[in-house]
Amino acid sequence: MNTLRREVLPAEQFDDLPQQHASARLGMWLFLLNEILFFGGFFCAYAWGRYGAPEAFTLASRRLDVVLAGIESVVLIVSGLLVALALRAIRLDRPRGAWRLLACGAALGLLFLALHGKEYLTEFHEGLVPGLHFRWDGVHDAQAQLFFFLYYAMTLFHALHVAVGVVLLGWLALRTRRGHFDAGHHPQIEMVCLYWQFVDVVWMFLFPLFYLVDRST
Repeated sequence: MNTLRREVLPAEQFDDLPQQHASARLGMWLFLLNEILFFGGFFCAYAWGRYGAPEAFTLASRRLDVVLAGIESVVLIVSGLLVALALRAIRLDRPRGAWRLLACGAALGLLFLALHGKEYLTEFHEGLVPGLHFRWDGVHDAQAQLFFFLYYAMTLFHALHVAVGVVLLGWLALRTRRGHFDAGHHPQIEMVCLYWQFVDVVWMFLFPLFYLVDRST
């Protein structure tokens, strides 16, 4: 059922809504390409570090909580699924279901951040933060610090993206509940859904790189 209270008009610089929506999609893809390039630099640094010190990276990885990280992965994947279902719901003109799914997706994003914060706190108490107070029993101290530097840099940058996504999902849930979107007009939901799937995919690379380094050996 259509719940829009007013006619939706394109912005002044566009001829019609389809043109505006196409421009928004292009802008989002360009933004994501920029983010891919940014993360790509980190991934190259990781590959260089692991190639130069494979044993140190293996030992450092084993200090991370793979079980908790696995739970975080499930939480984020389910969140991505709920957001995708929210997009499907609004396309079927079911705003009530859409806003609830968006809200649940945002809540799971918050849970992911809370779990990851708990993980950081544990690592801090164990002295696994690079710097003067880094505690490492054994050889490869410098290489282990490089591992944890990359770990914090990449996962914190990813967590920042998650936090932004949570805010956007909450905002969309509120706007959807108030009737701002329907089957014919929901570009913001499409854009944020695309962004959230990107956040999911990045984590699917980070998880094995940091937590599953030679775990079978």
